[in-house]
Amino acid sequence: MRRTVRFGVALALPVALAATGIAVAGEHGRGQVPRTTERVARQVLGPHDGWAALGPGTTGGSAAADEHVYVVRDYAGLRAALEGGRDNDTPKIVLVDGRIDADTDDQGAPIGCADYADPGYDFDAYLAAYDPAVWGWDEEPSGPLEEARERSYRNQADQAVFEVGSNTTLIGVGDDAALVGAQMMVDGVDNVIVRNISFETAQDCFPQWDPTDGEAGNWNSEFDGVSVRRSTHVWIDHNEFGDGDVLDRDLPEYFGREYQVHDGLLDITHGSDLVTVSYNHLRDHDKTMLIGSTDSPAYDVGRLRVTLHHNKWENVLQRAPRVRYGQVHAYNNHYVIPATPEGEKTYQYSWGVGVESRLYAENNYFDIDPGVDRSDVVAHWKGVRMYESGSHANGRSARNRVSFLEEYNAVNTPLIEGQAGWEPELHDRIDPTRAVPAQVRKAGVGRIL
Repeated sequence: MRRTVRFGVALALPVALAATGIAVAGEHGRGQVPRTTERVARQVLGPHDGWAALGPGTTGGSAAADEHVYVVRDYAGLRAALEGGRDNDTPKIVLVDGRIDADTDDQGAPIGCADYADPGYDFDAYLAAYDPAVWGWDEEPSGPLEEARERSYRNQADQAVFEVGSNTTLIGVGDDAALVGAQMMVDGVDNVIVRNISFETAQDCFPQWDPTDGEAGNWNSEFDGVSVRRSTHVWIDHNEFGDGDVLDRDLPEYFGREYQVHDGLLDITHGSDLVTVSYNHLRDHDKTMLIGSTDSPAYDVGRLRVTLHHNKWENVLQRAPRVRYGQVHAYNNHYVIPATPEGEKTYQYSWGVGVESRLYAENNYFDIDPGVDRSDVVAHWKGVRMYESGSHANGRSARNRVSFLEEYNAVNTPLIEGQAGWEPELHDRIDPTRAVPAQVRKAGVGRIL
C-alpha cells in the first residue's frame, strides 16, 4: 500500500493499542507529534535518489493512519509496535525516543549472556573440548557442547533480533535515538525506511570456533546491526553504525585467534534489491558491509542493485563494501583510513570486487594514512571489473587525484577491468570530490530531527 500523505495533520499518540490488546511499553502521553517531527517522519525517498527510487519508489510508513504511529522508549515497546514482524504490512511509523537496550526484559530489567546460556553450555569446557590440540583442524565442532552453544545462541537471537514489516518507517527522535544490542532484520519485505538511529551492534555471547575457516581457524559470530535479506525498496539514511564500547581491539584471543563477537554493521544479502544507503556514519569495525553473501548464483543474479552515497566510512578494516553480483553505485563517500583502524589490527581493503560484481565508484574522497598501501584499497574477490573515476586522496586539488584501481592493477594479478558494464542513471546531483568532506559532515544522527 503506497499513497502520498499531506503533511500538516497532527497525530494523536495512543497510550496503548487497546483494540488489539497490545500495550506499547514506555511512558507515552496522548498528545501531538511536533509538526517538524511529523513532517520528517512522513518523508519519502526522492524520485531520483538511487536504486530504491526505481519503480514505485520507497515511501515506508508515510501512509500510516494515526492509530499506527507509535513513540517507543524501551525494547518491549519497540517489539509491540512492530508486532507481527514481516507479516505485518500495515503502514506504520515508529519513532524511537532515546536509547533502547535489547538486553532488557519486559519490565526493563537488564539481562545478559548468563540468562541466554543453555544449561548444557560451559565456555571453559567448550575451549577444552575443541582445542585444536584435542579436536584437530579438519572438522567443525560437533557433539553435545556445540549443540548447547547453538541452543544458547538461539536463546540470545530470540531476544536480540527483531523484524520489520513492509510499509514501515523507523525513525529516531532528536540526536540521541539508539538501538543497543539488537539486530534489525528486514527480511522478505518491501518498502522500508530507517533513519536517524544509532545502531550499536549486538555482542554475540556464543561465537562458534571453526578450525576449518582459513589457515588458522576463526571465531565466527552472527549478529549484524541491520540485515537486509530478500527485501526490496529499502532506504537507510542518516544513521550511525558501530560497536559501542566493546571494540575488536579489546577482545581476548583463544587458540591464537581473536574471540570475535561482532559480525557486520549493515549487510544486504539473499537477493535483496533496490536499496539506497545515504548519509550514514559507519565506524570502528572490521567486516562492515557485505552486498551479496555467496558466490553461488542461486538468487542474486540481476539483483543486489544498491546506491551508496554521502556516507562516512571511518576506521573500518574491510568491506566498505564487498560486492557480489550487484550493480552498486558508490559516489560522494568519505573514507577515513588510518594505518591501524582497530589498534592491533591493520587495514585490509575498502572496495571488494566479488563474483560478477559491477561496482561503479565515482567522486569519493579518501583521508588515507601514508602508511597504508594505496593498492590495498581495491581487493580482488573473484570479480573481473569495476569502474572508478574522480577519487581524491588527502587533498582537494588536481594533484590529489588518484585511481585506486590503477594502483591495484600495477602490482596485482589478475587485473581488474576498468569498465563496469553499466552506467548509473538514477541518482541526484553528484558533488565534485573536493566538496565531499563538507557534504558528508551532514551524515549521522541528529541532522534531520
